[in-house]
Amino acid sequence: MKVLITAGPTYERIDPVRFIGNYSTGKMGFAIAETFAANGHDVVLVAGPVQIKSENPRIHRIDVESAAQMYEAVMSEFPKVDGAVLCAAVADFTPITVADKKIKREGDNLVIELKPTQDIAAAVGRAKQPNQFLVGFALETNDEEAHALDKMRRKNLDFIVLNSLKDKNACFGYDTNKVTILKANGEKHEYPLKTKKEVAQDIYDNIML
Repeated sequence: MKVLITAGPTYERIDPVRFIGNYSTGKMGFAIAETFAANGHDVVLVAGPVQIKSENPRIHRIDVESAAQMYEAVMSEFPKVDGAVLCAAVADFTPITVADKKIKREGDNLVIELKPTQDIAAAVGRAKQPNQFLVGFALETNDEEAHALDKMRRKNLDFIVLNSLKDKNACFGYDTNKVTILKANGEKHEYPLKTKKEVAQDIYDNIML
């Protein structure tokens, strides 16, 4: 197969030296990419700004910074692949205007007006063909399962990987993760805390069933 995977955060620029971002390191997405490549599949990895290097020569890496750049890369590549795993932590909002010079600290409060970014998962879900699979991620802080199931339905995912900030040693920055896989057919698979490499294998195995 040929598979598209997204990983890492996006940075939404405020001025030449500042941005809006999140704590994603890209470790989970890169682990999934390496797992697919190690099993003989070709991988297109669309990576936000991270400090990780891809290792397997089967991985073709496309580096992006912003949500808009990630959207363009994903929509260009998705028609060419057998499926996608959307693991990136894409910003939901981006500044309406970006200053061309560093904003100086003057006066009192600084107000930055934001607009929604393009919803990559929803766009890919609309474009998905019957012979393609689509897997998404949901990072939640409350009513985790209900929010994840709603996201899966709205974005036409085959299954969603749910993780929670409530779980110790999971999510951003850790080498471990604790996930629940919720499938569109109603299946639910809960996993204990594992290394992200092991979690990547669980995700791969569920795709290949």
